[in-house]
Amino acid sequence: MSGPWICPDWPAPARVRALSTTRVGGVSVAPYNSLNLGTHVGDDPAAVEMNRARLGSVLPGEPAWLNQVHGTAVVDAAACAGVPDADADAAVSCSSGVVCSVMTADCLPLLLCDRAGTVVAAVHAGWRGLHGGVVEAGVAAMKVAPSEILAWLGPAIGQQAFEVGSEVRAAFMAVDRQAEAAFRPAETPAKWLADLYLLARQRLAVLGVSGIYGGDRCTFSEPDCFFSYRRDGATGRMASLIWLD
Repeated sequence: MSGPWICPDWPAPARVRALSTTRVGGVSVAPYNSLNLGTHVGDDPAAVEMNRARLGSVLPGEPAWLNQVHGTAVVDAAACAGVPDADADAAVSCSSGVVCSVMTADCLPLLLCDRAGTVVAAVHAGWRGLHGGVVEAGVAAMKVAPSEILAWLGPAIGQQAFEVGSEVRAAFMAVDRQAEAAFRPAETPAKWLADLYLLARQRLAVLGVSGIYGGDRCTFSEPDCFFSYRRDGATGRMASLIWLD
């Protein structure tokens, strides 16, 4: 799967295929340049269609595109084949050739599989989804023991760039006191810098998922590679996708 995207570095079974796109390799013009895959951000629909076609050349079928609402709903990707843009923030599949996908531009994409290669899932996790339990919902939908699950954390906004209010920190700590470690004071009074990667790792660890990989990029600070809504406002969307051969 060579191309302008990232292939997860994780010990997934051979039949598990996954990739995360960058902003490189498409036809969209600024501010969506160039591989924008989002139809909802104001880009030329024809350009988005061409970008999706370029991505589709390395996929076994059309991805289950979601209308992400920062919630916790999980859909069966196979059931979404004829229902584009289902309202959900995660998709799961046990079927060969069915592509689960989530789109991001700062939020955290999680790709999940089991060690036996029988089920995969893609999860969209901004802070609202993380707090609400989208990670837990995604893991539960896989219907395998959490100890058998591998997780890859795709490109998201890094802690140094993700400033949030005190209410966000308080909300996470009300659920789990260990979340305190994922926040450090910002230079702005009453603001905190939140670590999405650590918050996700904490949630996964509580569930019993120990095989966690990735989580080492920052969409905000790598403008040549990634779209970032917080950095640019009007911008494109990347996709993180996973499927079974």
